[in-house]
Amino acid sequence: MGEITTLLGRGASFEGKLTFEGTVRIDGRFKGEVFSDDTLVIGEGAIVEAEIDIGEVIIQGTVVGNIKAKRSIEIHAPGRVKGDIHTPSLQIDKGVIFEGRSFMEGQAPKPAAAPAPAKPAPVPNK
Repeated sequence: MGEITTLLGRGASFEGKLTFEGTVRIDGRFKGEVFSDDTLVIGEGAIVEAEIDIGEVIIQGTVVGNIKAKRSIEIHAPGRVKGDIHTPSLQIDKGVIFEGRSFMEGQAPKPAAAPAPAKPAPVPNK
C-alpha cells in the first residue's frame, strides 16, 4: 500500500461520486460511488454505502454495496461486508462478517458439457 494521499477522517461524512489516484483512506461515513484503479482503505469504524469499482481495497470497517476490484480485496476483522464481490484475489480474516456472493475471475468452474443425445434403440425386423 502506498502513502495515503487523501483521508476522509472520523466524524466526516460525504455523499457523492469519488474518483482518485493513489491511496485514499475513509475513516468516516461515505455514501455513493467509488471509481479508481488504485487503493481504497476503509478503516475500522468507517461506514461506506457504495458501489465500488477499484484496483484494490482493504476493509476494516463496514461496507454495504457491491465491490469490483481489478487486483484484490482484503477484509480484516472487525470488517463487515454486505454485498457481492468480484476480484481475482480475495482474503477474508477470521472474525469478519461477509453476507453476499463472491466471484473470482479465472476461477469459475467451466460449465459441464451437455450429454450427447441418446441414440434410439434399433427396431428389430419382423
